[in-house]
Amino acid sequence: MPDNTFASGRLLVVAFEGWNDAGEAASGAVRTLKDLLDLYPIAEVDPEDYFDYQFNRPSVQSDENGDRELVWPSVTMFGPTTPNSGRAQGIADDAQLSVSGDNGSNIYLLLGTEPSRGWKTFTREILDVIQGNEITSVVFLGAMLADVPHSRPISVFTSSENAAVRAELGLERSGYEGPVGILSVLGAAAEKAGVPTMSIWASVPHYVHNAPSPKATLALIDKLEEIVDVVIPRGELVTEAAAWESGIDALAGDDDDMSSYIEQLEQARDTVDSPEASGEAIAQEFEKYLRRGGDKPGEGTAGEEPWRPKE
Repeated sequence: MPDNTFASGRLLVVAFEGWNDAGEAASGAVRTLKDLLDLYPIAEVDPEDYFDYQFNRPSVQSDENGDRELVWPSVTMFGPTTPNSGRAQGIADDAQLSVSGDNGSNIYLLLGTEPSRGWKTFTREILDVIQGNEITSVVFLGAMLADVPHSRPISVFTSSENAAVRAELGLERSGYEGPVGILSVLGAAAEKAGVPTMSIWASVPHYVHNAPSPKATLALIDKLEEIVDVVIPRGELVTEAAAWESGIDALAGDDDDMSSYIEQLEQARDTVDSPEASGEAIAQEFEKYLRRGGDKPGEGTAGEEPWRPKE
């Protein structure tokens, strides 16, 4: 990957479970990095300050000795053992990574559950850690439910609110207006503090919203590799993504309504992706999709359970 200024310093990759994490795709991508890189916890927020335990409940599990322990919702930042120390080759040996430059020693991760309250205070606390560790850029990973087919490549959207980052990486500025998650709040605070940011979002098929989506996780990792100076091993993700797609194919094979709906999504996607597609053709296909899309199989009125595959 060509060198770029954005990823040349200390880079923080961020994902939160919850509203920003359809199919657990974003958190899954950060966990993959966490398992592969030589990182350790450098900061953790106090869950008492930011979580509603009736909404994000603690869980109980067994530790290595078989003892039962409570695990509280949390947000943790992980950092390299020795940043800026030329440890890149050691990381490559330990995790079977291909690393160029020193960036392998300068990747930080922020992972946890989206807080329930105190977002302004939470943001200030995280920003203090970012500045205290001299982090120079931030990548936010997210995933959203969308009307996309599981059988086509996962759509990934990149954007930045920073003009210099957009110019360097060829990104666009998001035109979204509406409710936001903690990623947007942290992003605005980082930009205001002079830390450049960008976002990578994957689209997850809404009709399989109840299950993790390894295919979307894989798509986020693919795009992240274009930004971060590290080649990330895929491990079992490729196999898991193929199994995920095959499993949905099997479900659709037993459900005519679902199969028909997926075919409509595929036709719309193929029209948009075709080399000869003109703006007019795309607009016509989108209009046809809207006329059909008002009556998705099994879709009810507002407040009712959204349609999903039969179990």
